[in-house]
Amino acid sequence: MTHDPADLTVDDYLDGAREMAAAGRPFLAHLLAEEAARRVDDPATARSIRAQYTDPTTDRG
Repeated sequence: MTHDPADLTVDDYLDGAREMAAAGRPFLAHLLAEEAARRVDDPATARSIRAQYTDPTTDRG
């Protein structure tokens, strides 16, 4: 992993999101996934990422 956040890729953010979700940290997973979604060019891919990692503070299901 890099020490400069500017060097992180979409895959780096998604890997982090998966790790945080597995560790029971849904809000951190959401934040990392949101950054990944912000960095992709395809709106459909961004929507898919956001759908997988919804904001746990607004999820009232």
